Amino acid sequence: MQDSAGSVSKDRLRLWLRLLKSSRLIEAQLRERFRSEFASTLPRFDVMAALSQHPGGLKMSALSGVLRVSNGNVTGIIDRLTNEGLVERFSVPGDRRAALVRLTAAGETEFTDQAAQHEAWVNSLLGVISQGEVNALTEKMDSLVSALIEQEDRADG
Repeated sequence: MQDSAGSVSKDRLRLWLRLLKSSRLIEAQLRERFRSEFASTLPRFDVMAALSQHPGGLKMSALSGVLRVSNGNVTGIIDRLTNEGLVERFSVPGDRRAALVRLTAAGETEFTDQAAQHEAWVNSLLGVISQGEVNALTEKMDSLVSALIEQEDRADG
């Protein structure tokens, strides 16, 4: 029984290492392509993607929560995107301390262009995986993500 449990444990460890390596390789490709094609970064794209899902805007704390990063990480990116005219800040009615951020029309256009290219890059990078495999892997990863989020929520109390 121990050998079987140990074997499963080793297989899961190997799976994790392969997931991590493939993720790092894909991220490296995407980072380089964003840099060379758009003079941009993957974190900037992530911020713009989150804002594109909330056209009415998001509070900075909510944006950080969506991205699962600290407010400090987001603030610098938002400052640069604001300076470039891709994002705007506006006040929250009834809350003088809070500000919402949202994409400008120029930001929406830029994000649309980047998102289309991002999709093409990912499609190319994952082109060795068949549609059936994509469906099966997506289902398994959705289950894993749900379980991990549930564990995190329980740990947070």
